[in-house]
Amino acid sequence: MPSEFEQSTPGLATRCIHAGTHLDPGTGGACSPIFTSTAFAFPNATNENIYPRYFNVPNQKVINRKLAALEGGEDALTFASGMAAISTLLFAYLKPGDHAVFQGDLYGGTRHLIAQELVPLGIGVSFGRNIAEFAAALRPNTRLVYVESPSNPLLRCVDLAAVAALGRARGILTVIDNTFATPINQNPLALGIDAVVHSATKYLNGHSDLNAGIVVASGAIIHRVAACALNHGGMLDSHACYQLERGLKTLALRMAAHNHNAAGLARFLQTHPAVARVNYPGLAAHPDHAIAARQMRGFGGMISFELLDPSRVDGLLGQLRLILPALSLGGIESLICIPSRTSHLRMSSLERQEAGISDSLVRLSVGIEDIEDLQSDLEQALR
Repeated sequence: MPSEFEQSTPGLATRCIHAGTHLDPGTGGACSPIFTSTAFAFPNATNENIYPRYFNVPNQKVINRKLAALEGGEDALTFASGMAAISTLLFAYLKPGDHAVFQGDLYGGTRHLIAQELVPLGIGVSFGRNIAEFAAALRPNTRLVYVESPSNPLLRCVDLAAVAALGRARGILTVIDNTFATPINQNPLALGIDAVVHSATKYLNGHSDLNAGIVVASGAIIHRVAACALNHGGMLDSHACYQLERGLKTLALRMAAHNHNAAGLARFLQTHPAVARVNYPGLAAHPDHAIAARQMRGFGGMISFELLDPSRVDGLLGQLRLILPALSLGGIESLICIPSRTSHLRMSSLERQEAGISDSLVRLSVGIEDIEDLQSDLEQALR
């Protein structure tokens, strides 16, 4: 990457395309080459022991630099999945006898990790819904506060500046899952949060054909996470890094379309006689709209909603012609699912009830198709 680029502050779309690119001086190619080697010369020019499991091969570094530039962090680390990124960060900072505070309405996989891995290790955990509850849950041995904003699947938003201030006052690490927002819509590090994680499987790659994860933070935090990551071995291979880099180049353009389409469909669903409730932070009726408007540039491509008649949920999914009932989210195509049966299946029914996730809740990942076609599809299915 040219030195003049590093010294300037280009826009997000420019960073998506140019930040971190490995320009090959031999060919002058515009794209980063794929480095397939698992054996690198040693000693070498830097005397660095280069090996894929050490998270330091050139294609991994390209992603690290690009995401650090997009999130405004000093450094980043690329993983083979979002859960690999989340679990490695948690294990790097939590040990038996420690305590952590988590937002209550988290991605189901994260809740499952907490229940199946952290608690049996003797790590105390508490859950909260807002800054007051997070503060009340703190203990002398609290080491970490973890939030997800907007959350999956209720799109709840928390005051990130307040969470950051809470952690800073007590010397507690603050972490956010920024997957739903992406760095295009929200930059938590600028609000004082210590570390950002992403499931890059979703919007960062954007084409529903790759698993990856990211941690972005200060150099000191990444150094600590990397030491743990080396032992857990959850790195992303060079071919997949190249694929992720290609997806990231269009992130700003894709998010503009996701934002536009989701906002329009949320307004449409809000006024539909068959719909009881719509969760979208861009709606003035959303309980956290003021928070979201304060800390987000756009409100994202995710919507969840409930029907007035819960018995019609299966019929709705079966009637859709364009929107695909499927797992995952954040791709260019629109996907729809029932979280209680998919993303949050591993939570107990009581945990889902406490988190506000009913069996009739529907989650819609709005793609970048023509909004008129998406609205027509929903209209005919609801009818």
